[in-house]
Amino acid sequence: MTEESPRPEHGATEHDVQREVTELEGKSATAARIFDLRRIIGGLFVVYGVIVTIAGITDSQAAIDKAEGVNINLWTGIGMLILGVFFLAWLKLRPTPPPLPTEGAAEEDPAH
Repeated sequence: MTEESPRPEHGATEHDVQREVTELEGKSATAARIFDLRRIIGGLFVVYGVIVTIAGITDSQAAIDKAEGVNINLWTGIGMLILGVFFLAWLKLRPTPPPLPTEGAAEEDPAH
């Protein structure tokens, strides 16, 4: 028995097995799109960028003077926001391609 051709359970037809394999491949593709690293990295950078930007906006003059006159929290937060938006835009413009159908699925599908 090989991994490519699952053995049907008692009473299950080849069509049922093929349908289950197709459903699992669809769920796997959906999970791959949901957990795309660009989405995770972009989302985290946007969230942290908002937090650090707010910290930079509310910094006291003493904190700015401590950084030699540069509002480092504000600039770092803006940079993080830009990077996060870049990753999310990249995800939107170049989405993960759907998986290619397996060779055996096209031969066995009676609809085509």
